[in-house]
Amino acid sequence: MAEIRVQVCHPLPHEARLRELMLDEGSTVRDAVIASGLLAQFDPDHCPVGIFGKKKAPETVLRDGDRVEIYRPLVADPKDARRRRAVKKDRAA
Repeated sequence: MAEIRVQVCHPLPHEARLRELMLDEGSTVRDAVIASGLLAQFDPDHCPVGIFGKKKAPETVLRDGDRVEIYRPLVADPKDARRRRAVKKDRAA
Protein backbone atom coordinates (compact mmCIF):
# COMPACT_ATOMS: atom_id res chain seq x y z
CA MET A 1 0.00 0.00 0.00
CA ALA A 2 1.24 3.51 -0.79
CA GLU A 3 2.09 5.98 1.95
CA ILE A 4 1.38 9.68 2.34
CA ARG A 5 3.31 12.30 4.30
CA VAL A 6 1.25 14.53 6.60
CA GLN A 7 1.92 16.94 9.45
CA VAL A 8 -0.06 17.19 12.67
CA CYS A 9 0.03 20.50 14.52
CA HIS A 10 -1.25 21.24 18.03
CA PRO A 11 -0.81 24.90 18.98
CA LEU A 12 -0.47 25.74 22.66
CA PRO A 13 -0.44 29.23 24.19
CA HIS A 14 3.36 29.49 24.18
CA GLU A 15 4.44 26.87 21.65
CA ALA A 16 3.24 24.81 18.73
CA ARG A 17 3.89 21.12 18.61
CA LEU A 18 4.38 19.65 15.16
CA ARG A 19 4.84 16.03 14.07
CA GLU A 20 5.54 14.78 10.57
CA LEU A 21 4.14 11.32 9.85
CA MET A 22 4.07 8.72 7.13
CA LEU A 23 0.65 7.06 7.02
CA ASP A 24 -1.04 4.56 4.75
CA GLU A 25 -2.98 6.04 1.87
CA GLY A 26 -6.64 6.28 2.92
CA SER A 27 -5.81 7.31 6.50
CA THR A 28 -8.14 9.78 8.20
CA VAL A 29 -7.68 12.91 10.29
CA ARG A 30 -8.50 10.76 13.36
CA ASP A 31 -5.75 8.28 12.41
CA ALA A 32 -3.18 11.08 12.05
CA VAL A 33 -3.99 12.69 15.40
CA ILE A 34 -3.82 9.37 17.23
CA ALA A 35 -0.57 8.37 15.45
CA SER A 36 1.03 11.73 16.30
CA GLY A 37 0.82 11.06 20.02
CA LEU A 38 0.25 14.80 20.62
CA LEU A 39 -2.90 14.29 22.66
CA ALA A 40 -2.87 11.60 25.29
CA GLN A 41 -6.60 12.03 25.99
CA PHE A 42 -7.83 12.55 22.43
CA ASP A 43 -11.56 12.23 21.92
CA PRO A 44 -11.79 12.37 18.13
CA ASP A 45 -15.53 13.02 18.20
CA HIS A 46 -15.35 16.07 20.49
CA CYS A 47 -12.03 17.70 19.63
CA PRO A 48 -12.23 20.22 16.79
CA VAL A 49 -9.78 19.45 14.00
CA GLY A 50 -9.07 20.81 10.55
CA ILE A 51 -6.80 20.73 7.52
CA PHE A 52 -4.95 23.92 6.59
CA GLY A 53 -7.26 26.12 8.70
CA LYS A 54 -10.55 24.64 7.54
CA LYS A 55 -12.59 22.65 10.04
CA LYS A 56 -13.00 19.00 9.00
CA ALA A 57 -14.65 15.88 10.39
CA PRO A 58 -12.35 13.32 12.05
CA GLU A 59 -13.26 10.77 9.35
CA THR A 60 -11.99 13.01 6.53
CA VAL A 61 -9.53 11.11 4.34
CA LEU A 62 -6.10 12.75 4.10
CA ARG A 63 -4.07 13.54 1.01
CA ASP A 64 -0.31 13.66 0.68
CA GLY A 65 1.06 16.92 2.10
CA ASP A 66 -1.95 17.78 4.32
CA ARG A 67 -1.39 19.58 7.63
CA VAL A 68 -3.84 18.41 10.28
CA GLU A 69 -4.53 20.99 12.97
CA ILE A 70 -5.89 20.22 16.44
CA TYR A 71 -7.78 23.28 17.63
CA ARG A 72 -7.93 24.56 21.20
CA PRO A 73 -11.16 25.85 22.70
CA LEU A 74 -11.62 29.60 22.55
CA VAL A 75 -10.76 31.40 25.80
CA ALA A 76 -13.14 34.27 25.00
CA ASP A 77 -16.26 34.57 22.92
CA PRO A 78 -15.28 36.68 19.88
CA LYS A 79 -18.58 38.60 20.00
CA ASP A 80 -18.08 39.52 23.67
CA ALA A 81 -14.48 40.57 23.03
CA ARG A 82 -15.62 42.80 20.15
CA ARG A 83 -18.29 44.43 22.35
CA ARG A 84 -15.75 45.12 25.12
CA ARG A 85 -13.37 46.75 22.62
CA ALA A 86 -16.20 48.91 21.23
CA VAL A 87 -17.23 50.07 24.71
CA LYS A 88 -13.61 50.81 25.60
CA LYS A 89 -13.15 52.77 22.35
CA ASP A 90 -16.32 54.83 22.99
CA ARG A 91 -15.13 55.73 26.49
CA ALA A 92 -11.72 56.82 25.18
CA ALA A 93 -13.28 59.16 22.60
